[in-house]
Amino acid sequence: MAITVTETAAQRVSHFLQNRGKGIGLRLGVKTSGCSGMAYILEFVDELNEDDQVFEEKGVKIIVDAKSLLYIDGTELDFTKEGLNEGFQFNNPNVTDECGCGESFHV
Repeated sequence: MAITVTETAAQRVSHFLQNRGKGIGLRLGVKTSGCSGMAYILEFVDELNEDDQVFEEKGVKIIVDAKSLLYIDGTELDFTKEGLNEGFQFNNPNVTDECGCGESFHV
């Protein structure tokens, strides 16, 4: 089981944590939402939960709870910028379908 991070995403996570002034990493998870059933969540982590898995790569920690890991195992977290739009991108090999707006997915 693994979550990977591109160099660009690692730099952005580090930058956000430094600006925030605290935190041990970034939580990557899923929640029930949207047209296709699931949506990604990202949030800062100050304390680990009992069921958290920690993936450390390129100097940053990505924290995933056990339930979410079932849906996002093998995902690569990237950060992209296209014109005025920028944000994290999830390259999840488990996705079988996505909604038209790109906000949710199905595995």
